[in-house]
Amino acid sequence: MTTVETFLVAGKTVASAKGDGVAVDVSAAANRVFLLTLEITQIIEQESLDVSIYGSGDGTAWSPKPIVAFPQKFYCGQWPLLLDLTAHPDVKFVRAHWEMARWGRGTETPMFEFGVAMREVPANLLKEATAEVKAMA
Repeated sequence: MTTVETFLVAGKTVASAKGDGVAVDVSAAANRVFLLTLEITQIIEQESLDVSIYGSGDGTAWSPKPIVAFPQKFYCGQWPLLLDLTAHPDVKFVRAHWEMARWGRGTETPMFEFGVAMREVPANLLKEATAEVKAMA
């Protein structure tokens, strides 16, 4: 088993329409929990970006609904999100899907420069965090 650390969308990808990232094989992951980081590095005003994550058993047919999604974004910055595939044992591949919208004055074409990094959360770290959460409850 190897630790998965990759990009669902390469950093500084420039997009002006909806699209899909590459299919990433997660079948070799030692743990089924991943930290995703959405980083938006450049935007124009009055636009929104929606990024969601879909799963697949074969890398061809994708889930009809996203497994998880980032809240809608309007600004530059970095946002973390946990992708927990423990309840999805059939998922061997994941990919990002994005949609964007633009309104107001100026060009109608949106433009975002962004990326989505993906890193497997080590089992010992996850166990420690879960224990801390339970202790606080």
